[in-house]
Amino acid sequence: MKDKHGKSAGNIDVVLVSYDDTGRVTDFGALEVQAVYISGNVRNPFEDFISNPAGGRTFDWTGRPNYPSPDYVSSSRKRLAPQLIFKGGIFKAWNKKVAVALNRGFYETLPRLREVRSSEADIGWFVYDLQKDETENCFKLCRCKSVFTSFDESLEKITRSEPGNVAEFVEHLQEKVDEKLEEDEPPDMETIDAPF
Repeated sequence: MKDKHGKSAGNIDVVLVSYDDTGRVTDFGALEVQAVYISGNVRNPFEDFISNPAGGRTFDWTGRPNYPSPDYVSSSRKRLAPQLIFKGGIFKAWNKKVAVALNRGFYETLPRLREVRSSEADIGWFVYDLQKDETENCFKLCRCKSVFTSFDESLEKITRSEPGNVAEFVEHLQEKVDEKLEEDEPPDMETIDAPF
């Protein structure tokens, strides 16, 4: 997908197309599939498991060094928000819809988004989770929730942090300054009369 100046705005994961009896495109939309970054290490547990995959043992890597865990904050700030800004912004300008598929854990870390009717929505959020199928004794990926929102309001909520208490921040700064001033050799600091 290119912007007005011919520069890449990124790739679209899936383009959903409507076409007529002659095969001419009549409408389209986008589907973005949002994976989640992890912190930790998946190579070590994988190598441990693959060294004896059918050994009849219960595999549990919990508590081991660099235990992998989802990094939802990086996933929303470094992946989801930029995709909504660049690709979603173009689709919004074209008056086309965008769907975002993501897992339940990731969706639950997002700020609460105001829902609108699907007919008024710019974005459809399709939330998936693994659910155990007892009859087949396996997990299946199932859509557990669909949420419809407006583009501008959702983008504003996702890309803006709600400010914390400024007094707590100043207190934290004071602690850091006090630590530096109490060191044997205080840091070399210059006073700036008018920094802003």
